Amino acid sequence: MATRSEYDARHLSVLEGLEAVRKRPGMYIGSTDSRGLMHCLWEIIDNSVDEALAGYASSISITLYGDDSVEVTDDGRGIPVDVEPRTGLSGLEVVFTKLHAGGKFGGGSYNAVGGLHGVGASVVNALSARLDARVTRGGKVHQMSFRRGEPGVFAGTRSTPEADFTPAEEGSPVHVAGKAKRGSTGTSIRYWADRHIFTPDARFDDEELANRARQTAFLVPGLRITVRDERQAEHTEDIFQFDGGISEYADHLAPDTSVTDTWRIQGHGQFTERVPVLGADGRSQMQDVERDCEVDIALRWGIGYDTTVRSFVNIIATPKGGTHLTGFEQALLKTLRKQVEANARRLKAGSDKLEKDDVLAGLTAVVTVRIAEPQFEGQTKEILGTPAARQIVSKIVDKELTSQLTSSKRNEKQQATALLEKLVAEMKSRISARTHKETQRRKNALENSSMPSKLVECRSKEVENSELFIVEGDSALGTAKLARSSDFQALLPIRGKILNVQKASVADMLSNTECAALLQVIGAGSGRTFDLDAARYGKVVLMTDADVDGAHIRTLLLTLFFRYMRPMIEAGRVFAAVPPLHRVEVIQPGRRGHDVRYTYSEAELVQLLRSLEQEGLRYKEPIQRYKGLGEMDADQLSETTMDPALRSLRRIRVEDAEAAERVFDLLMGSVVAPRKDFIIEGSRELDRERIDA
Repeated sequence: MATRSEYDARHLSVLEGLEAVRKRPGMYIGSTDSRGLMHCLWEIIDNSVDEALAGYASSISITLYGDDSVEVTDDGRGIPVDVEPRTGLSGLEVVFTKLHAGGKFGGGSYNAVGGLHGVGASVVNALSARLDARVTRGGKVHQMSFRRGEPGVFAGTRSTPEADFTPAEEGSPVHVAGKAKRGSTGTSIRYWADRHIFTPDARFDDEELANRARQTAFLVPGLRITVRDERQAEHTEDIFQFDGGISEYADHLAPDTSVTDTWRIQGHGQFTERVPVLGADGRSQMQDVERDCEVDIALRWGIGYDTTVRSFVNIIATPKGGTHLTGFEQALLKTLRKQVEANARRLKAGSDKLEKDDVLAGLTAVVTVRIAEPQFEGQTKEILGTPAARQIVSKIVDKELTSQLTSSKRNEKQQATALLEKLVAEMKSRISARTHKETQRRKNALENSSMPSKLVECRSKEVENSELFIVEGDSALGTAKLARSSDFQALLPIRGKILNVQKASVADMLSNTECAALLQVIGAGSGRTFDLDAARYGKVVLMTDADVDGAHIRTLLLTLFFRYMRPMIEAGRVFAAVPPLHRVEVIQPGRRGHDVRYTYSEAELVQLLRSLEQEGLRYKEPIQRYKGLGEMDADQLSETTMDPALRSLRRIRVEDAEAAERVFDLLMGSVVAPRKDFIIEGSRELDRERIDA
């Protein structure tokens, strides 16, 4: 007998400090391959960039060494080295050893930054075999070293993670390495990634680093970023500095000749956010905080078709977008739609509307917002989640872009006209391509040698407005041909009762002439491969006689749709025609001609005759009783059953698929006994007089 496993409190693990980072690195940096290695580097670089963004740093230097280490140096204020009162540790040790610690939690040191979770530097430290931090401030150079997140001292003068390491005593002060020039400040971080954590093939990507440095230099005008690569015998150095900001960045990204100049959209908005605020006693309380959201966008349209849109929050790239990008795209579409509609006659745009793809064709845009403590979806900060950003960005873009497009200045007016003409041309090209695709699809279907010759096709190429009438027999087909609108109504006659597919195999169904013809005419396949978007008609109308045989044929057809084309029913695109049962000609004294009225049931006929008797009106006898659709002439069929303005249709719906499945199996399945019992039980309620209704 197997021993029952025990599970109690001693089986629980509690990870202290940076142990959790080393145990689950993917939770903090996404992965442990090259992507995660680069993410660690971005965390250190972003701290320096935040200093530049706050106006305290003007240059950043990044150096890749041949010993697998990397160094990031800036001339900012330098990480505080004095004692943090609550922990009793130096500010430098707190930043590198405590998760969720730093100067970006509403302390007033930073207004809008990218590093918000206070885990960047400490996570990099935890995942480094060695990290050396040098801080210049107060006329001194302060130094502190760490091994896998633990502070201490490495022996020797050569910087290497293999050197002997002595852990520091608790609360040990930061080591003063020397003096600094007066007024000189800054931070230098050099670290060696722990190869026990990262995969053996994880490498720093120099091209990705250069692109990120260039991008940051565009986003922070005037910032000088130097990237040195000393891993090869021939050292390389790239310097990035741009004074034009994101306008220059948009021009750099643009792949084509411009239709418009690079327009700059700027503005700001305020919103209220409920956040926990730390009090003097260390407790947090939920408070409503007023936030500012600064929006800065550069955009231009070119003659091409490619779209290049980059979005940022506090200069942190959000490659998967977020609320700010959603607001930008929504406002762009709304504003340009409004302008095209206002100038529709001049642009010959008709009643068609722009779509998102029309507006984005040829667009190059850089969308940036600055928000204090933005909400990101995850530590990797790829998606902005702050809800208020969408509305603020949308409002600013709508206002400023409308002003740009309606400007009375000659040059701007010409650019606006050129842009609207380009967008309308894109819209027309899209509509033309879609029409061609639909025409080609229908043409290919019709040219198929197996397409039934008895199909009477309609002229319309618009699937949404087209209708396929499945009619019972050639006699009804002849009348329906004359009654239909050939523009959008197609006809397919079937001979008698089709195969009961509920108890037939797929092979039998496909080999059945009527079933195969119906599948081919609809053109969307069958079963699991049925593609609703490929259906050649917007509506399928079952037009059978109003008798027992007609009801049976309609049931067989519905069984085929339910079993092999169910998405058509679920989409509400299958209907049953409602032909009348009686035609009553009311004699109108003193007038030429008779007033014709139709009824659709015996009860309705009785009610009509009683009403005529009360009004003192006579009617022509005998009253015409339609046994089948073939008894109607074309005008009557059109007026009662086919004309969309006058007819009634019953939409076939599947409210409960499971219940419908049981009913179809009961009535149409291969097991006879339950169906026989059902008929016997229902025979008591049968009215013989209604059997032909």
